Amino acid sequence: MTPPSPRKGSLPTREQILDYLMESATPVGKRDLARAFGLRGADRIWLKEELRALQEEGLLDRHKGKRHAPADRLPPVTVLEISGQNEDGEVLAKPASGPASEGDQGWVIYLEPDRGGNPPAVGERVLARLSLIEGQRYRASIIRRLGGAKKRLVGRYERVQRGGGLVVPADRRVKDVFRIPEAHRLDAEPGELVLIEALPYSSRRGRDEARVVERLGSSETPRAFSQVSITEHGLRERFPEEAVQEAEEADAVPLANRLDVRDLPLVTIDGPDARDFDDAIFAEVDQDQGNPGGFRILVAIADVAHYVRPGSALDREALRRGNSSYFPDRVLPMLPEALSNGWCSLRPDEERPCLVADMRIDKEGRLLSHRFSRALMRSRARLTYEAVQAAIDGDPDETTEPLLDPVLRPLYAAFEALDRNRRARGTLELEIPERQVVLAANGSPNAIIPRQRLASHRLIELFMVTANVAAAEALEAKRKACMYRVHPPPDPAKIDALGEVLRALGLAFAKGQVVRPKLFASVLEQVAGSAAAPMVSELILRSQSQAFYSPENEGHFGLSLLRYAHFTSPIRRYADLLVHRALITAYGLGEGGLAEEDALHFSDWAEEISRTERRSAMAERDTMDRFTAHFLSKEVGKIVPGRIAGVTRFGLFVRLAESGADGLVPVGSLPDDRYEHDERLHALVGRRWGRSYRLGEAVMVRLREADALTGSLILELTEGDAGPSPWPEQAASKKKGPQNSPRPLVRRGKRRQGERKRNARRRHG
Repeated sequence: MTPPSPRKGSLPTREQILDYLMESATPVGKRDLARAFGLRGADRIWLKEELRALQEEGLLDRHKGKRHAPADRLPPVTVLEISGQNEDGEVLAKPASGPASEGDQGWVIYLEPDRGGNPPAVGERVLARLSLIEGQRYRASIIRRLGGAKKRLVGRYERVQRGGGLVVPADRRVKDVFRIPEAHRLDAEPGELVLIEALPYSSRRGRDEARVVERLGSSETPRAFSQVSITEHGLRERFPEEAVQEAEEADAVPLANRLDVRDLPLVTIDGPDARDFDDAIFAEVDQDQGNPGGFRILVAIADVAHYVRPGSALDREALRRGNSSYFPDRVLPMLPEALSNGWCSLRPDEERPCLVADMRIDKEGRLLSHRFSRALMRSRARLTYEAVQAAIDGDPDETTEPLLDPVLRPLYAAFEALDRNRRARGTLELEIPERQVVLAANGSPNAIIPRQRLASHRLIELFMVTANVAAAEALEAKRKACMYRVHPPPDPAKIDALGEVLRALGLAFAKGQVVRPKLFASVLEQVAGSAAAPMVSELILRSQSQAFYSPENEGHFGLSLLRYAHFTSPIRRYADLLVHRALITAYGLGEGGLAEEDALHFSDWAEEISRTERRSAMAERDTMDRFTAHFLSKEVGKIVPGRIAGVTRFGLFVRLAESGADGLVPVGSLPDDRYEHDERLHALVGRRWGRSYRLGEAVMVRLREADALTGSLILELTEGDAGPSPWPEQAASKKKGPQNSPRPLVRRGKRRQGERKRNARRRHG
C-alpha cells in the first residue's frame, strides 16, 4: 500500500493517517505507520501522541498488539455471537461484546461454514477471523467455538432403547440430536413436541444431553406447526391474571364530552376471517367551495387508550408483547380477548368509543388539513374486501347494495384521488406475492394459494396511510413526542450491487444518481410483464433498509413521505397506542394521555417494539414454512417449475411456482463442477465447465424432502425448460448441457489444448 505521502520534511495530516489506516485490510502498528510516512526520531514521538489523540476523540480503535484501525473497523480476530440467518440462508453474526456490539452499528458479518462440525446455533459464541469485503461487510471464519448457544430448544421426542430417548430439534439451524436420559424424560411419549434444556456438556457421553422441561403436545397435529414457532421465539401465549381481570372489567363509554358521529355511515372493511375491527372509514365530497373536487375523509380508530392506561397491568403486558402475532390457525393478540374482540372492536350496530381523524384532501389527493377528536360511533356495516370490490364491479349483495351510492362510491372516488397522489410521489410498489394457507376442517393445510390483491385492499391502505401522515404532522405541529415509523434510504453499497445486476439484464440504471423511490418504479416499468419482473422485484426488495420505530423523524423512503407514524391499529401495535396517547395529550382530549415523563422512555420503547416486531415476523414466517412443508410432503418426488430466489455458497434457493415455497438445492447436488459464489451478480459459477446459476433463472426441480418439523424443503435440479430466462444471453440459446454455459470461464478449445499438454507431460515423464 502506498500512503499519500506528505511533502518532504513535513508531518502527515490527520486525514492522511486515517486514509492510510482505512485502506489497510488489517489494523496497523505505530512502527509500520512511521515507516510508511518516513518518520524518524522526534517525529515518531509526535506520531504516538497523535494516535493517542485520535483514539481519545473516538476516531481510532486500538487493537491487540498496539495496532490501530479506524473506529468503524472491526479487529481481524474477535468474538462473535450467532444472530440468525438472512433470506439466502447464510449464517449471520455480530460482535459479542464491546462498543461494536451496542445497538445497530451497521455491521454485516457472514459466517463461513464450520468444516470441523455442525453449524453453530443462534446465540452461540465463536472466536473468528474476519476479512473485510467492503464497507461494513465482513466474512468470518471460525477459529474456535466458545459455546453459549441458547439453552432451550423445541424438538420432537423419539424413544430409543437402553433407557432414554432422542430429541430432533425443530430449528433447522441446529443439526445436533440431543439424548434424553430416562430420568429427564418427563414422561414424554414418542412423537411429542417437547421443550428441552441442554445439560452441562461432557465429552465422555459422546452426545449432547438435555432434559425435557415442558411437553407441548403431539407433533402430528397441524396446530403443532404454530406452537413450535411460538415456543422457539419466546412469544407470550397466556395473559397475566391481573391483565385479564382489567380487560373483563371494561365497560361501555358514555357520550359525555365526545364528538357524536353515530349518525355517520362509517363502515369497516376487512378480510372474511377477521375478528377484530379497529378501523372504520367514511368519505364525502368536500362542501367547501375553496376545495373544488376535494373530499372530506374520516378514519375512526378504536379508542384503546381509554381502556389501556399507562402503567396498568394491561399496559405492561402490551409493551412486553409489542404487537399481535398472526398464524394460519390462531392469533396471539396484544390485548386480551375481552378488549381485542370486544370493547375495542368496532362491531356493526354497537356503540364504540373511538379516536377520529377528520381530514380534507384536494382533488389530487394532497392532505390539506386534519383534526383529531375523541368520539362515539356506531359502525353501519362489517364489509369484506371481496364484497366491496364485487359491488363496485357491478355485483352487489344484500349488504353492499344499499350502501353502494351513499357510502362505497364516495369512498372509491376519494381513493382515486389518493392514488393519484401516491403515483405523483413515486412510492415504492413491489408486487411480492404473499402466501395464504387454506385450512381444512381438521386444521391441516388444504391448499397454499397467493393472497388476493384487490383495489379494495389498496383503498384501505391509502386511507390508513393518510391518517398516519396526519397523526405525525399533528404531533410535530403541537411539539409533542411522536413514535415515528422510519424507513431509511437503501445502503449505497447495496444500490451499487443492484445496479450491476440490472445493467447485466440490459436495464437502464445509471451509476451515482440520487436514489428515490421513483427510480425503482422506472426500473419496474421496464420489466413489467417480462420474465425478469419477479427477480427484479426481489432484488429491489433486498436492497431496501429495514423499517423500524424511532422518536426521531428520518422520513419514510418507501412511501416517499417526510414524516410518518403508525396510528391506525392500536389493538395490535403498541406503537399506535403511544401515538394515540400523544394525540390525546396534544389536543387535551381527557384521560389516558401521555405523561410528560413518558417521552423520556420513547427511545427504549422504540428499540423494544422494533425487536418484538421482528420476532413476530420470524415466528410467522417459520410457521408458514412448516405448514407449507407439511402440505408438500405428499408431493415428494414430483417435478415442478420454479425460479431461483436466492444464491449462496452452499446452494440455490428455488421458489416453487405453484405454492410460493422456497426450497434448497444443495451445491453438492449441482452438475459436477467446483462452484464459486459471485455475490455481486448473485450467481454460482462453475470453475471447470463455466456453467452458472443466477438469481431469477427459471428451473425445473424435483422435490426430494419436505420436513414439516423444520419447515425445510430439499430440491434437486432436473432437465427441462421451466420458461423464459430473464438473462439476455440465456434467452438467446436454448441448448442444454454444461458446454453451453451463459458465461463460460474457459473456452472449450483452450481447455482441450491444456488437457493435451498435461497428458503429453505425463507420457514423457
